[in-house]
Amino acid sequence: MYTISEGYAPFRHYQTWFRICGDINSGLTPLIVAHGGPGCTHDYVDAFRDIALSGRAVIHYDQLGNGRSTHLPQQPADFWEPALFLDELDNLLRHLNIADNYALLGQSWGGMLGAEHAVTQPKGLKALVIANSPASMALWLRGAAELRARLPVEVQQTLLDHEAAGTLHSPEYKAASQVFYQRHVCRLDPCRRKYGALLTLWMPTPRSITR
Repeated sequence: MYTISEGYAPFRHYQTWFRICGDINSGLTPLIVAHGGPGCTHDYVDAFRDIALSGRAVIHYDQLGNGRSTHLPQQPADFWEPALFLDELDNLLRHLNIADNYALLGQSWGGMLGAEHAVTQPKGLKALVIANSPASMALWLRGAAELRARLPVEVQQTLLDHEAAGTLHSPEYKAASQVFYQRHVCRLDPCRRKYGALLTLWMPTPRSITR
């Protein structure tokens, strides 16, 4: 087993929630996990916590605006720039006193964040793992459009109708979205039950990428 501790790192006028599984001072380079989205939380990448069984500490955090961190629903779109999340990550590393020795695993958007972080050549970054992250959003959209085109015609039409109307919160749109997720995101029923809410409204469209 391993110890678990939680806390908040002050960031500007806000708070970033984090959790440490294992001993951060074990002598092994700690691993910090950046979740996807933007708009998801650490919960769906929670399984990485068990890496701590090897003696390596694993750190999860909820990015600003998500989960247990400060929510800022009134902030305009231009507030949510990549630079904000890069600053938040740097701040968390300093708060935990691991800025001189850490590994970073980023999933989906978290991998894009990790790549942006890595190009600044931080001296303490010992390893970077990019998981399921696109190198090009244009190529990602093209590939996702091909997958959407293989859905049943009525499902495709439901998605298109609600996207055109802007009714992405409707039960019909959510149900049609689940058809896509069940085929191309997570095919296991337990996984769908646990993470379905996190995937809601993340359909592969230009609209969802720029929201």
